Amino acid sequence: MPSAKFRAIIFDIGRVLIQVDIHRAMAGLASDLKLTPQEVWSAIEKDPRWTDWQEGRMSPQDWHLHLSKRLGGSLTFKQFTDVWNSALAPEPIQPERFLETLSKNYRLALLSNTDPIHMSHEEARFPFFRFFPTRIYSYRVGASKPNPLIYREALRACKVSAEEAIYIDDVPAYAEAAQRLGMTGLIFQSPEKLQTSLRDLGVKVD
Repeated sequence: MPSAKFRAIIFDIGRVLIQVDIHRAMAGLASDLKLTPQEVWSAIEKDPRWTDWQEGRMSPQDWHLHLSKRLGGSLTFKQFTDVWNSALAPEPIQPERFLETLSKNYRLALLSNTDPIHMSHEEARFPFFRFFPTRIYSYRVGASKPNPLIYREALRACKVSAEEAIYIDDVPAYAEAAQRLGMTGLIFQSPEKLQTSLRDLGVKVD
């Protein structure tokens, strides 16, 4: 029987469900600029409007226009979105059967710092999204991890208390933020280690 304690399992997306290679996308952007991929990523990460983009206060078109003006690029919006999405690997990290088994016994949710360009691409490409009826994205909530607001929104949407939820993230600080709210936080390292950790918690994984 599945654990009576946990009712929801909440996953981060990038590097937990989908492999991400930021360098690949930055190389695509840099090919249009007089900058290295590392310089492009540093400029984007430090951009004063990066948080606005991640938290839904800019449209995809405005983000493209903003970066084109700031970095000097000449990519069309379609070219830009293709390059932006090239950071996402085509194969998922987690076995589909594993997610399907979890979905039969627990409420599965997604909780991610992400943007509408990535998510429209991911939701169309990856069949495993059907196992996640609850999807909490920073650009929809208007807050990003480690802000407690986004975690509380996931708990509210799953209709569970913090003690009834497991949160899985590859970033230790984000898993720890979930723990501070009373959730069980797991740091993702590999699919095998994740399944072992869940079994140790009494979760039915197969």
